[in-house]
Amino acid sequence: MQTSKQNIHRQNDTFQSNFFQEPKKRHLLNDSICGKKVDLDFNGGNVTSDAGALLLSEIEQQIGIIRSLSENIKETRRSYSISHSISEIIGQRVYQIACGYEDANDSNMLRADPAIKMAVGRLPQEGLDLASQPSISRLENRVSRRDLVRAAYAFVDNFIASYEEIPEVIVLDFDDTDSTVHGHQQMALFNSYYGNYCYMPLHVYEGISGKFITAVLRPGKRSSGGETVSYLKRIVRRIREKWADTIIVFRGDSHFSSPELFEYVDRQNNIFSITGLSTNNILLEQVQTTIKTGKALYEKRQTEVKLYHSFYYQAGSWSQSRKVVAKVELSEKGLNVRFISTDMLQAKARVLYENIYCARGNMELRIKDHKTYTKSDRSSCHSFSANQFRLFLHSAAYVLLYTLRTQLLKGTELANATIDTLRLKLLKLGARVVELKTKIKVHLPDSYPFKHLLKKCFDVVDYVKHHSNIIQMC
Repeated sequence: MQTSKQNIHRQNDTFQSNFFQEPKKRHLLNDSICGKKVDLDFNGGNVTSDAGALLLSEIEQQIGIIRSLSENIKETRRSYSISHSISEIIGQRVYQIACGYEDANDSNMLRADPAIKMAVGRLPQEGLDLASQPSISRLENRVSRRDLVRAAYAFVDNFIASYEEIPEVIVLDFDDTDSTVHGHQQMALFNSYYGNYCYMPLHVYEGISGKFITAVLRPGKRSSGGETVSYLKRIVRRIREKWADTIIVFRGDSHFSSPELFEYVDRQNNIFSITGLSTNNILLEQVQTTIKTGKALYEKRQTEVKLYHSFYYQAGSWSQSRKVVAKVELSEKGLNVRFISTDMLQAKARVLYENIYCARGNMELRIKDHKTYTKSDRSSCHSFSANQFRLFLHSAAYVLLYTLRTQLLKGTELANATIDTLRLKLLKLGARVVELKTKIKVHLPDSYPFKHLLKKCFDVVDYVKHHSNIIQMC
């Protein structure tokens, strides 16, 4: 019986070794199409399945987010032992993330990919292969805290440089999300709300344009008021160096309503805030009349009723009173009362709630793109600093993809597509790369269905290159 099992295993091993070898030619199941047999071989030449990385490389030349990150990471290696520069390693990793290869281990398979090599500035055939996973992991784990601070500012500077003219108003949307961990990562905490050990990275976006500003990795708990202010101070200070008179609006949900935040905003010029406010009995007493009116209207109309009421309120920990807007909503689901707090005194209650505060819901979609489609929750390093650096790498990929969608594809059928759709239709593109003596030819498929979009994207990039004094990329 034992001998029989050994023979079966030996036969399986022989079959697998014969099947998965790379023969010059293989018949596919002896089938035929219109009388012709189909053969499969591995003699197609230097072929890539991610030719869209070349488009991302063109975007990078305009916005320079990879270049900025690289310049802010200090080189500590011996010069004679360097085969891959910091810029090449970061570029390789960012392009791979953007193309759907989110893990550092994927680098081992893609070292010789001609499109990724060209994207980082290496020849597709004669150029040295790209970095392997150990080289990337060593870079992630040797980045210092000072490097990370400079890298965070690089994202803020990139955001500022994306504007052709100084904006009159910008909105700083703050929100955090969970990043579940599955090991013994430094500073990972158990969060009872999510029921897991996790980090809670803080994301900051500009609320009107949707542009990414920065992301900060944090332990798995809600940020305190003082911690939020520390991040806000740094961002505002950097913005004020370029835009002294721009009106800045801080926007966040109820857990950002802290006395530290309100005191900081009150002391600044041209800075306002609008945040959610947790319900309590004192607030509910202020809207009893509005609730009674709403119930009467609902009983009369039998359709959804939505009323707004504003008043001034001061919590015990606040240094002064603030304007509070209450939304009283009645429907077949019952009564729903929500509150927001703001220091924008001139705006009407409905405008403050519906047009200004509720617009922060768009940030949830941006975090979804960042987290779901660039897989920015891959926090598998033990070191907290290494995981923060990984978050920056995924953020750089997000910036490239967001620019592709909002600038190059503006007015097209993919202007509102998800990042996953952009990747599938524009980045995962097969091409044969031929390196000649004086040029490199990239042969794309004749049957590629989105060639009109790809051509438009390259035309926009080419126009920007030759009119950089007129147009600046996002």
